[in-house]
Amino acid sequence: MPNKIWQAKQGGTETASVTEETGRRSYVVGQTEIPARPLEPALYLVATPIGNLADITLRALETLAAADVVACEDTRVSRVLLDRYGIRRRTTAYHEHNAGEAGPKLIAALQGGQSVALISDAGTPLVSDPGYRLVGEAIDHGIRVVPIPGPSAPLAALTASGLPSDAFLFAGFLPVKSGQRLTRLEALKAVPATLIFFESPRRLAESLGAMLEALGGERKAAIGRELTKTFEEMRTGTLRALADHYAAADTPKGEIVVCVGPAEAKADEPADIDRLLLSLAAEMPASKAAAEAAKMTGGQKQALYRRLLELRDASGESDGG
Repeated sequence: MPNKIWQAKQGGTETASVTEETGRRSYVVGQTEIPARPLEPALYLVATPIGNLADITLRALETLAAADVVACEDTRVSRVLLDRYGIRRRTTAYHEHNAGEAGPKLIAALQGGQSVALISDAGTPLVSDPGYRLVGEAIDHGIRVVPIPGPSAPLAALTASGLPSDAFLFAGFLPVKSGQRLTRLEALKAVPATLIFFESPRRLAESLGAMLEALGGERKAAIGRELTKTFEEMRTGTLRALADHYAAADTPKGEIVVCVGPAEAKADEPADIDRLLLSLAAEMPASKAAAEAAKMTGGQKQALYRRLLELRDASGESDGG
C-alpha cells in the first residue's frame, strides 16, 4: 500500500490525502487527483498566488506538476503551495544570490531537453526579482520561453485603486537613501501615468513623505496592503492625507503596494497651441492638423480648425484642405 505523505488545511478547507507513486505527475483539486499532461521542453514562467492559495490557475498547477524541474525563489515558501495541491516535483533554488551559479545549470537542463518551471515566492516571476536574467539567457540560447499568467500584486492594487489604468508604470522599490529616493521621484514626476511602487512596511511613512515632497500633496494615491489575504486593505486619498495618516499610525504589517495617480494635466498656453497647429499644418491638410491637435491637447477640433485658419489668414497662406 502506498504511503500517505501529506495532508494540509487552507482557510478551513481540508485537502485530499495524496499518495506517492513512482514517476507519477499529478495535482489535486478538492478531492480529485488529476494527471498532468507532458510538457514540451521550455522555460515556463508560472505566476503563483500573492496570498490566497486558491488564486492559482489550473494551467499553473498542471505546469508545476509536469515540469522536470521547478526553480523557486525560496524552496521552503514554494513547498507550501506545492504541498497544498499535492505536487511532488523536485525543486531547486534560483534567486539573486545564486543566479550566477544556478542559472547555467538550469540552461543546461533546458538544452538537455528538460522542462523548467520558474516561480517566485509570490506573484508573477520577473516582477521585481532576478528571473529576467534567466529568461535573457534562455532566449540567447534559442530556448522557448512560455508565460503562464496569473496573480500580480501591482495589477491587483492598480485595479482596486480607482486611479487611471490606461497607462501605468511599475517602478519597483524606491532607493533606501533619502537623497537617491528624492532623485528617483523627481525623475518620475512628469511621467503621464499612474506610478506603482513596492514598499516595505517600516519605510512606508518615510517614502510617502518623500513622495509628498517630490510629487506634491494633491495627487490621488492608494495604499494596498496584504492583498488577497485575510486582512486585506485598500486605503485611498491624496498623497498629503495618506502621508499624514501613516506618519501618525503604527508601522503597518504585511506586503505594501503604493499607487500614485498622474499629475493633473495643465492647459497648454495659446502660443504653444499656435506653434503646434502651424507645425502640423506644414505636414498635412488643415482639417487633419486640427484633428491631430485636438487629440494631443484635448481641445475641440472645430475651434482649433478656426484658429488655424486665422493664423493662415494672418500670414497670407491659403487653406490646403
